[in-house]
Amino acid sequence: MATFLGIDYPTLWFLVVGALFSGYAILDGFDLGAGALHLFFKKEESRRIALNAVGPVWDGNEVWLVIGGGALFAGFPVVYASMFSAMYIPFMLFLMFLILRAVSIEFRSKEPMAWWRKMWDVLYSVSSVMLALLLGVVLGNVLLGVSIGEGFEFEGSWLQFLNPYAIAVGLTTVALFSMHGAIYLAMKTEGRLYTKITLLLKRAIIAFVVLFALVTLYTLLYLPHLSDDIKSNVALFAVPLLAFLSIANVPRLASKGKFRLAFLFSSLSVSFLLILVAIELYPVLVISTIDPKYSLTVYNAASSEKSLGIMLTLAAIGAPLVLAYTVFVYKTFWGKVKLDETSY
Repeated sequence: MATFLGIDYPTLWFLVVGALFSGYAILDGFDLGAGALHLFFKKEESRRIALNAVGPVWDGNEVWLVIGGGALFAGFPVVYASMFSAMYIPFMLFLMFLILRAVSIEFRSKEPMAWWRKMWDVLYSVSSVMLALLLGVVLGNVLLGVSIGEGFEFEGSWLQFLNPYAIAVGLTTVALFSMHGAIYLAMKTEGRLYTKITLLLKRAIIAFVVLFALVTLYTLLYLPHLSDDIKSNVALFAVPLLAFLSIANVPRLASKGKFRLAFLFSSLSVSFLLILVAIELYPVLVISTIDPKYSLTVYNAASSEKSLGIMLTLAAIGAPLVLAYTVFVYKTFWGKVKLDETSY
């Protein structure tokens, strides 16, 4: 089997796909969180400021989702096909709310009527909440397992994804993104709106910590196989420890008004939690609840080695360009939001 730096191509592509989805969760996570909090701002000016805080970057953040989805399709086409068959409804809902959120952001400022703007505000906030919820639901089902049978075909009910565990993971994701988004908004605002956001941040932190604790407890008690690799390798205990320390640092730094550092640790928390998921699953990508032999792994679901080698070369060229563009955009629009005639 072909390797690069001692890592086989399927595993390396697994890391690439994971990195891309982590980038999406960190970047689009905060603007989904900002959208989830949008209706808590009552004044027109406050809503405009909050909207313009994410206005220059939200569409660029979604590029990471497109690249991640493309990488999954190219590297693990069987996983792509099986997961879309199993979770057709949540993925179609996700696409619908993705479109609604984009339309809401762009259409809101096109007319001055109060009812018009309120309508798009509601759609923007609801879409943001639902997108975060659906991402968590999909992740919860991946951890729980899917009814994959012979031929890697889905054999379950189309409502199977709406199970209590997946919904709990979805609600935890909403709380995490709300916390992440509140920190970002705190960096971009000032005055009374800033004070309002700091209060919302405290509530989001409490909600996330409570939900995360409940989901973690349930996972340890009823899905013990997910922690087998960590239990068998002491060195891997560093990942949940780093995740815990990152999460603990967020309220500590936020209480001191150090929101840039709080945002850094909030981003690290998202990253470490996804790394933990990767460790819990690897080498499995999708667990079959029918029979473990039908589970999709990085080896039985991967493209050919030649295809993976070519795509890794393309990823090595393209990923730094996307990252450089992202850094450039954030640097260009750094600082507090100031409304002008070009604002939303």
